[in-house]
Amino acid sequence: MNETLLIDHLGQKGDGVAKTANGPVFVPYALPGETVRVVRDGDRGQLVEIIAPAASRIAAICPLFTRCGGCAAQHMDEGLYKAWKRQQVVTTLERAGVAAPVADLVDAHGAGRRRVTFHARREGIGMMVGFMAARSHDLVAVEACPVLAPGLARAPAVAQLLANRLGGSNKPLDLQVTASDTGLDVDIRGHGPAGDKLRLSLTEAAERLDLARLSMHGEIIVERRSPLQKMGKAMVAPAPGGFLQATTLGEGTISALVVSALPKAKRVADLFAGCGPFSFRLAEKAQVHAVESEKAAILALTRAAGATQGLKRITSETRDLFRRPLLEHELNAFDAVVLDPPRAGAEAQARRLAASKVASVVYVSCDVGSFARDAAILIAGGYALEGVTPIDQFRYSAHIELVGLFRRAGKR
Repeated sequence: MNETLLIDHLGQKGDGVAKTANGPVFVPYALPGETVRVVRDGDRGQLVEIIAPAASRIAAICPLFTRCGGCAAQHMDEGLYKAWKRQQVVTTLERAGVAAPVADLVDAHGAGRRRVTFHARREGIGMMVGFMAARSHDLVAVEACPVLAPGLARAPAVAQLLANRLGGSNKPLDLQVTASDTGLDVDIRGHGPAGDKLRLSLTEAAERLDLARLSMHGEIIVERRSPLQKMGKAMVAPAPGGFLQATTLGEGTISALVVSALPKAKRVADLFAGCGPFSFRLAEKAQVHAVESEKAAILALTRAAGATQGLKRITSETRDLFRRPLLEHELNAFDAVVLDPPRAGAEAQARRLAASKVASVVYVSCDVGSFARDAAILIAGGYALEGVTPIDQFRYSAHIELVGLFRRAGKR
């Protein structure tokens, strides 16, 4: 049965939220102030009709919007969009009891995302390649995506051709395509080990597609050119499938915030360092100790550091910081610590930092909830959270990143 609702505000995921006598109802693609007709199922409402649209509603830039699950917010004007994303940070910190000034949202989309993952699976006699549909495991075929960087213009066609070569296994695949300075870097997951015949077929495909590198599950099938990414003064070849910030501008923006927060630091520990986007920039003025659990990422960092002139000393360590965080006596050797953990955050490391004498901590986070938890630990240990800057690399999605700066009282 249809029900008419008035949308009150936006939820964390971008859904319009209507207040009812039976609790909130979440309506995807509805905006505050709109009167909408929905089919209701518990606390979810499927949008049927917009009876009275909001002034903040705009036309989507992609014909697949609402079908493809990649974007949640193409229908919001700029003012509403920026306020919604910033409010995610404000609300989460307030709920955790963490007080801090939150800056305006920084747009770090730039030319677009430099990495994309396509899903592929057999449907009938062929391989279907695309993105996951909204709130579904169905696939939506994608010929072009407006949020991708120009370097990924060929990515849908590349993913389709490679999936066709792998279709005989009948296994669902993930094909991660990254734009590098030297061409496309592709890592395939889900297939399992490749035999000699398949390796030859994939090598021929990489030649035909002019790929820089092709790998499966992180194992290189063929590297025709080193897939380089510029990080400060360094040119880095990340490990196959290794982590990168979503956009080139995003990496530069976050790095600039990290470096500017530590103008006088002489020795910095870069924890969860990846392949070194912060390490290389920090090393222009300070000695850096980079710590990362992935051996391949540390190897990429070390190789690039050895080939780069004009940097102070960079040392590195492969270490699982979830199980073996740096201890107080190790941390106290540094003026500052930079953290960039995965979504789970860095609770164990935060507890050690709270007991340390480190003057400054710069925390880069891709999950506001785990950041708020760890921030509360640091604050309880004597740090002050001087400010938080929200960063928007994933335009039109609900995803938000941030940089938080912590100082011990009287220390800079």
